[in-house]
Amino acid sequence: MSNRSGSKVSKITESIYYVGCNDKDLDLFEGQYLIPNGVSYNSYVIIDEKVAIMDTVDKRVTDEWLHNLEETLQGRTIDYLIVSHMEPDHAANIKNLVEKYPKLQVVGNVKTFNLISQFFHMDLEGKKIIVKEGDTLNLGRHTLQFIMAPMVHWPEVMVTYEQSEKVLFTADAFGKFGTLDIEDDWVEEARRYYFNIVGKYGAPVQALLKKVCGLEISMICSLHGPVLKENLKYYVDKYNTWSKYEAEEEGILIAYASIYGNTADAAIKMGKLLEEQGKKVIVIDLARTDKSRALQYAFQYSKMIVAASSYDASVFPCMHEFLLRLQHKNYQNRKVAIIENGSWAPTAGKTMKDILVTMKNVEIVEPSILIKSTMNEENVKQMEELAKQF
Repeated sequence: MSNRSGSKVSKITESIYYVGCNDKDLDLFEGQYLIPNGVSYNSYVIIDEKVAIMDTVDKRVTDEWLHNLEETLQGRTIDYLIVSHMEPDHAANIKNLVEKYPKLQVVGNVKTFNLISQFFHMDLEGKKIIVKEGDTLNLGRHTLQFIMAPMVHWPEVMVTYEQSEKVLFTADAFGKFGTLDIEDDWVEEARRYYFNIVGKYGAPVQALLKKVCGLEISMICSLHGPVLKENLKYYVDKYNTWSKYEAEEEGILIAYASIYGNTADAAIKMGKLLEEQGKKVIVIDLARTDKSRALQYAFQYSKMIVAASSYDASVFPCMHEFLLRLQHKNYQNRKVAIIENGSWAPTAGKTMKDILVTMKNVEIVEPSILIKSTMNEENVKQMEELAKQF
């Protein structure tokens, strides 16, 4: 069964169904991140003596989702709606569901219901089940255990562990960009999703991982992306590395911001010198690289070189934005070198350094390299020395 968005209802286990939807038409996730392959809004149904819905979906796919739901229920009513996360791409249809199934009870924590009252004007008197850490809800053969996950990445977030089939419903954790009908490498779009959406909150992610590490888990059901069923240690290890702000692999990102191409020439030359030493290097033009991917690369690799032109007594704007985004997302535990360019009053180096020194455990390689308009032989020697240090 499928609908116009390409969404398919699927049977995850004998009792658990996927009823979510693909969104192929959305261009910007959260109004800022390019998603050329769209995104999925995931929702699940557990069929037992009692029926539980695990989250709703974005208003953009309401009709498709309700169709999927009705086909799966086959005339059954809904007893519980579990609200893991109140972000509108998952919670937009809470009111629609309550109105359509008047006997339904909404399950969430205290913070969940505070947010519900802000998003919706409706009376939930007699329809609320407020849960806290470790509480359970019995559906018959299935028992749901609730685990609080505040600031992963909103304060009301909770994950749910289904004890009999050992399924972990993880809200936005372990999510990724891309619709479910596209086969791609999970880690690329999951990494971009993590650092741009969740990345600021490494400590809360670590706290959640510690809570669930003792659970026997057969599969992970996120609110974006595929159901994860095999080699779950791989996915958990990635989250452990990312949330500790550790480098995923040894390598060097060279991020440059160039006006007329001279700074770009220096960045490319720097990359070649490093590659000659057998280093893994990626060189990106910040003016032309999607900002979410640039951020992803910075966290992926162990070292970084920033090269930028001076501009308006500061630094070229795309570099300034890049560094502020890194600062906001808690970039840390890295080694960074600076290449600046200035024809008469260089200011790029100082501006970049002033931002970098505010970041935790960021080692700035001294001295920085100053290019005056165009790269000269002395600059090349300085870059050769920098390559040796790296």
